[in-house]
Amino acid sequence: MTDTSPAADSDQCGLCERELQNDYLCPGCTRATGERLDRMPKLYGALAAFLPPPGRRPEYGRSGGSEAPLPVAEPALTLRGPGGIVGVLEDWRSAMQADRGWGAPALRGASEDRVRAAARGLSLNLEWIASSWPMAGAFAEEIRALERSVLSVVSPPEKTRRLGKCITLVGDGSRCGAVLRVPSGVAEVRCHWCGASYPPSSWLELARAQQETPCNLTLG
Repeated sequence: MTDTSPAADSDQCGLCERELQNDYLCPGCTRATGERLDRMPKLYGALAAFLPPPGRRPEYGRSGGSEAPLPVAEPALTLRGPGGIVGVLEDWRSAMQADRGWGAPALRGASEDRVRAAARGLSLNLEWIASSWPMAGAFAEEIRALERSVLSVVSPPEKTRRLGKCITLVGDGSRCGAVLRVPSGVAEVRCHWCGASYPPSSWLELARAQQETPCNLTLG
């Protein structure tokens, strides 16, 4: 079917705000949104590992008192519940189909199936969304936020300790100055900017250098 929807008249991407001529999302944000939609069913499944075991109340285990503490698994429960992944995806799919003049999508099956169907329905219409839907920016932003919420549960950011600034000399003779961070369990730190390595035996010297001669750059 030929799409006769009017072209967008926006002048910037609704997500990254890069300058555009006719579309509502730039190619990069369109591609990234499509990849996020493709990952949603797997992310939904991954959350199951963070739910409480069957038959066990999802709480910290403290007894007594009239009010139980917040459940440990509350984020996973929320994201897998009606207002979580499935609700967000189905709401956007319904809005998209309504604006295209189509009927409401059928909502049936288990939650896993509904997540897969909604994500696929949006993915198949992503070209139209990016080029012709004024809601494209808000849609892409919420999908990005939804993925971040899931990743905060299934893949929380690694805790690191600040070691100081890289003191390796670079091409112009100045010190690199990138911030060095030590991930948990790592024995040797590598500067993400210049690639210099700092084994534990060099950390004391590195600490002294921080006090003696301040780095002239602060990167990362």
